[in-house]
Amino acid sequence: MASSIKNLSTYDEKNIPEGKAFNIGIIVSDWNSDITHALYDGCFDTLIKHGVEEKNIRTVQVPGTFELPTAARLMLSRSNVDAVICIGCVIKGETKHDEYINHAVATGITNLSLTSGKPVIFGVLTPNNHQQAVDRAGGKHGNKGVEAAVTALRMADLHKNYKENEPKGRIGF
Repeated sequence: MASSIKNLSTYDEKNIPEGKAFNIGIIVSDWNSDITHALYDGCFDTLIKHGVEEKNIRTVQVPGTFELPTAARLMLSRSNVDAVICIGCVIKGETKHDEYINHAVATGITNLSLTSGKPVIFGVLTPNNHQQAVDRAGGKHGNKGVEAAVTALRMADLHKNYKENEPKGRIGF
């Protein structure tokens, strides 16, 4: 459903796992900082709201969105995190730079999540203009940072529970 229809940051709090046992990393881009820092605030507050202890949230800032996958890789290799949330904002400009950056970052985050075996969350806005970014960073369409935090908690819980309850043998064959 398109975000122009409603606030997409509303969710059923009963379906969010308790975060007390999780260590969560957040990587936030400084480029478009008015937007990314608002996303970070929504993300951080949501993690705390759902029980993640402040001491178990590790935050790293990077210059731009392009640097998110590299910083996430470093965090995964040198920290004991259950999930990493990547927060950035690439606003469409007069050239195609946004397409190249967005594609590279999405591919990098996806590949990192698959190869590391841990959830790496894409919390990157890709709006056409600054107002669309504002609308999604605490404005009329909610805060995508909240959604990234909820996704991280759900995926960290899935990762933990799947490992603990991993089926033995083959399924379906």
